[in-house]
Amino acid sequence: MSLGAEEESGAAEIHLPAEVGWEMLDKSRFFVLGAALFSGVSAALYPAVVLKTRLQVTHPPPSCIRAAVSILRREGLRGFYRGFATSLTGTIPARALYMSALEVTKSAVGTTTVQLGVPEPAATAAASAVAGLSAAVAAQVVWTPIDVVSQRLMVQGGGGAARYLGGVDAFKKIIRSDGLRGLYRGFGMSILTYAPSNAVWWASYSISQRLIWSGIGYYAGGLRRLSTAEDGRGGGGGGGGLRPDYATVVAVQGVSAAVAGGAAAVVTMPLDTIKTRMQVIDGGDGGRVTIGRTVKRLLGEGGWGACYRGLGPRWASMSLSATTMITTYEFLKRLSAKDGSF
Repeated sequence: MSLGAEEESGAAEIHLPAEVGWEMLDKSRFFVLGAALFSGVSAALYPAVVLKTRLQVTHPPPSCIRAAVSILRREGLRGFYRGFATSLTGTIPARALYMSALEVTKSAVGTTTVQLGVPEPAATAAASAVAGLSAAVAAQVVWTPIDVVSQRLMVQGGGGAARYLGGVDAFKKIIRSDGLRGLYRGFGMSILTYAPSNAVWWASYSISQRLIWSGIGYYAGGLRRLSTAEDGRGGGGGGGGLRPDYATVVAVQGVSAAVAGGAAAVVTMPLDTIKTRMQVIDGGDGGRVTIGRTVKRLLGEGGWGACYRGLGPRWASMSLSATTMITTYEFLKRLSAKDGSF
């Protein structure tokens, strides 16, 4: 894969390692290794998710630091991992669906857009956005029930009304009181939250990478011209372009992912807050939990600012998660490449 521009523009041409496509992957190795790697990543980032969820459902909300200290003092380290076993159980099949939909869609849309004559940068961004959207929709079929159960467990140590003995107990009680619909409470909001969030994330990630590599190309081109002038050789100086090592590629991917994760967190924060409230807080007066009633109640507690409760932990979580996930994901694809295909 080649990025960068012509020598006349002052940028050095950058030759990146070839991307591992869906057809190049050993699927069995991909899913088994993926389950192990992403389980570890989820365990490392789970405390930030618990903190964000507590802040979203607490009125009036404490500061992030005060909430974290309160959890640690009252519940110990275990409080930051409430519902983790349930979450991990759902993460494996949800991730499998997500990665399959992502790679298949990206490959299909990318090929089609290029064949239609769309420029390669635009085709890549469009394919990434559509792939992220389709992957989010596919994963939510599995993830929403797990999300509902795990979030109920997350908040019960922080003053939540419901008391559950564990994931199985919570599952039974939700089914008993609300039926199957109870497990899919907030499914529509989950789609409205995660579909655009993933579309924004993958498109931003693609654009951020291209901008960063362009900047590196101009910087490298400037150094090359300076070196040429100092050596008294004059001219443009070819050199065959820049071939960054794997560590540089991973660093650029990590920074691009952090930028994309932060942007997606800010854009979709109100939707995430509404979704979490719908999934965790009961109707109160026995009425049905709807988007309209949830928004009205939320605005009554603190205006539009209430929609951004927990933004700090979510921003940090999504940025760190994005950086860790994408570097892990790219590493996973290289580990899972078929022999001789990469």
